[in-house]
Amino acid sequence: MTDTDCLFCRIVAGDIPGDKVAETDTVLAFRDLSPQAPVHVLVIPKVHSPNVAALAASDPALLADMAVVAQGVADAECGGEFRWIFNSGATAGQSVFHVHGHVLGGQQLGWSPA
Repeated sequence: MTDTDCLFCRIVAGDIPGDKVAETDTVLAFRDLSPQAPVHVLVIPKVHSPNVAALAASDPALLADMAVVAQGVADAECGGEFRWIFNSGATAGQSVFHVHGHVLGGQQLGWSPA
């Protein structure tokens, strides 16, 4: 299932280039265009789902696949330590409504939730 109007679905389809970091049959990871840390990679399912809660409800195994890829990115790029952030909804900062986890690392991270 894809959404032809979705930016991330178009990256998965190869219509828009992305700086790929990792890929499996079900998950794609690519660098964020506006990094907020030395390592800032987005991990997405290849199928469209609007947010992390919807994906957890519809396909928890796919969410687990995303976690495995996130850990692999962190192992390769920041010593295995990372923060994994999901924004769900516009007021929470979600701007692309295709579930994506932000893998952040590569430095000592502070805490600023807003």
